[in-house]
Amino acid sequence: MSGFTLSRNAFGKLVLADEDGEHEGVVPVRAFPIAAPERGIALVDADGHELAWIEQLSELAPGTRALIEEELKNREFLPEIRRIRSVSTFAVPSTWEVDTDRGEASFVLKGEEDIRRVAESTLLIADTHGVQYLIRDTQALDKGSRKILDRFL
Repeated sequence: MSGFTLSRNAFGKLVLADEDGEHEGVVPVRAFPIAAPERGIALVDADGHELAWIEQLSELAPGTRALIEEELKNREFLPEIRRIRSVSTFAVPSTWEVDTDRGEASFVLKGEEDIRRVAESTLLIADTHGVQYLIRDTQALDKGSRKILDRFL
């Protein structure tokens, strides 16, 4: 992908330079953060106007890609559940102890309606504080985790 360069200024903000000049405070936004996190990323200015479109992150130069991934990681908080260690009860509300891609976590599930299916085997679980947890592929979970999850689905 060409047509622009990306860097950080002295204040840590992303700066996009293209044929129209420099744009400070650029923010990357995923079009499909769950279904296709590596595809369709817009770089927008502080007013939300699209400055550049990235079809595929892998098309970018390593330095530019690293800047975008770092910025996305700082902005997005969507821990991915890798294992369900335990639940306090199979009735709701219940406290879940899980392992995520960001470490161990504990949260309270208020109701079964807080588990939403977003694709065939992809789930979003909202805790009582509004934090969203992702299960990208229920079939990739270990047998014990799937058994616990099945009790709530």
